[in-house]
Amino acid sequence: MGEIKCGPKTGVLLLAGGHFMIDFYNNFLPVLLPIIMVRMDMSLTMCGLLVMVLSITANLLQPIFGYIFDKHNFSRSMVYAVALSGVFMCVVGYAPNKLVLFLLCALLGVAVSAYHPLGTSLLRKVSSKMNMGRSVSIYVAGGNIGFALAPVLVVAFLDRFPLESLPVLIIPGVLLAAAYIFTNLWNLPSKSDKPSDEAVETDFKSILRNIDVVRLNLAMGFRCWTHVSVVTFLPLLMQSKGISAVMSGTLLGVFLVGSAIGGLFGGEIGDRTNHKKVMAYSLVLAIIPVVYFFLMPNTSILAIIALFFAGALLMAPQPSSIVWTGHLMPQFIGVASGMMMGLCYGIGSIGAAVTAVLGDYIGLETALLISIVPVFLAIFMIVRTPYREV
Repeated sequence: MGEIKCGPKTGVLLLAGGHFMIDFYNNFLPVLLPIIMVRMDMSLTMCGLLVMVLSITANLLQPIFGYIFDKHNFSRSMVYAVALSGVFMCVVGYAPNKLVLFLLCALLGVAVSAYHPLGTSLLRKVSSKMNMGRSVSIYVAGGNIGFALAPVLVVAFLDRFPLESLPVLIIPGVLLAAAYIFTNLWNLPSKSDKPSDEAVETDFKSILRNIDVVRLNLAMGFRCWTHVSVVTFLPLLMQSKGISAVMSGTLLGVFLVGSAIGGLFGGEIGDRTNHKKVMAYSLVLAIIPVVYFFLMPNTSILAIIALFFAGALLMAPQPSSIVWTGHLMPQFIGVASGMMMGLCYGIGSIGAAVTAVLGDYIGLETALLISIVPVFLAIFMIVRTPYREV
C-alpha cells in the first residue's frame, strides 16, 4: 500500500478536512429548497420526501459501508466520495426534472455514508492510540464546522450569483481529493488489522448481539433525537414568534457553533479522564440550558448563551462514543463509526419526526421542551454500560 507522505497531524487534519467538505455539501439542501421548490413546482410533501431520501442514504447506510471497509481495502473511495459529493449537490440547478433531482440527492447521501466510517477507520492508521480521542474530536469538529458554515456561505454565494454558478464550489472538494492522492492517504488500508476469532470476524450478527454496543447506539440515538429536533425546528419556532429569518438563522448558527466546539473538546477531555464520564456528565449538564431556552425562547443574551452551551454539551459525547464503541468492537472500527455518526442520526431523525407530530397537537414550543426527555434515557443507558480502560 505504501507509506503516507505526511505526518500524523497533517493526516488527521486532511481527514478532518474531508469530513468538513462532506458535511458542508450535505447541508446545502435546506438553503436550496426554497429555490428548487419554486423552479420545479414541488409541494411541501415532495420537499419532505427529498430531505428523507438524503437523510436515509446519508445516515442509515453508514454501518453497512463501515462493515465493508473493515473487511476489504477500499480506501481509494475516499477520493471519489469527497470529489463527487460536491458534484452531486452543486449541479442540482441543472437537474431537468424531479427524478434527476432525487437521484442526485441519493448519490450525495451514498458519498456521505461512505466517507464517514472510512475516515474514522483511517484515523486509527495515522493517529497514536493515546491521542485517539483528540484525533476523533478534530475529525468530528471538521464535520460540525462544515455543517454549520454551509447555510451561511451558500446564502451569501446565492445572494451574489445564480444557482447555476454553484458548481464553482466543487473546486475545494476536488483539490482536497487531489491532496489525498499526493500524500498517499488514499493508499492506507481501511481493513481492520485487529486480530480476532474468525467466526466473530465474519459474523455481522455478532455486532447486534453485543448488548453494550446496542446500549451505546440507542443512547446516542436518543441524544440525536434532541439535537436533530433543535436543528430542524429552532428556526421555525423563532419565526413563529415574530423573530426575523436572519435572526432565527443566527440562533441556529449559535447552536451549531456550540456543537462544533463541544465536539472538538469532548474527545480530548475523554482522553485525559474517562470517555464514559464525559458522555454522562455532559448530557446531565445539557439538560439545564436546553430546558432554560425552551421554557422562554427569546433572543436575550442569556438565551443565546444557553443555546450555545446546549449545542456544546449535546455534541460533546460524540467523539467519546466513537472511541468507546471502537474499544468494544475493535475488529469493526468502520461499523462503530457508522453507528455513532450515521445510524444514531437516523434514529434521531425518526425521533424528530415524532417531535413534529407532537408539535401539531401540543404546540412546537412544548414539543421541543419535551424533546429533552430522550436525553434522560441516554444518560440511563450510558450509566448502565460497563466501561473498561484500554
